[in-house]
Amino acid sequence: MSTVPKRLLTAAEYLARERGAEFRSEFFGGEMFAMAGANRRHSLICMNLVSMLRPRLRVCGCEVHGSDMRIKVSKTGLYTYPDASIACGDIHFEDENEDVLLNPAVIVEVLSKSTERRDRGWKFKQYRKIPSLAEYVLVAQDRPYIERFARPPGGKFELDELEGFDAVLRLSTGNIELPLRDIYLDILSAEGDDLPPEAADVESP
Repeated sequence: MSTVPKRLLTAAEYLARERGAEFRSEFFGGEMFAMAGANRRHSLICMNLVSMLRPRLRVCGCEVHGSDMRIKVSKTGLYTYPDASIACGDIHFEDENEDVLLNPAVIVEVLSKSTERRDRGWKFKQYRKIPSLAEYVLVAQDRPYIERFARPPGGKFELDELEGFDAVLRLSTGNIELPLRDIYLDILSAEGDDLPPEAADVESP
């Protein structure tokens, strides 16, 4: 018994569908993959990061985008939505819609049980094929722990691990510093986790 082969989409067809869709989907190898929603911790960490990054990077001529900005890995054809991205200088988009970023300098993913393995493995392998990418940041949800992978010009990505509320995330892009106590502000206290005194005194939204 013969089966009808599944029809694969072109990138143009994906974008036409995605731009009119109610929910976001990634695209790879001719197929669309629906993206799961975010929980409270994930959402607040992303908001904290974007709100901290934007004022620090505007003066450097950089743009900070949240999870609504699509990223394309041109070498493989992957279209995806990282939790945050930074682009600087001469920023390139795929077309006049300016909703597909081609040359991010920094990509941030907030880890979850369902995405951690993919973000560390397959997706990082994809992101490494973006020539402009200088830093890849993975942020844990359940504890103050961040992994920053930095790639010097012409070099390979090297890991810097940050743990604890007193640690500071330093990005070479824009030469900025982000204290972990601020990245995780109001996140962990909801379930009785330890927070630094400054954060523990602030009510959760």
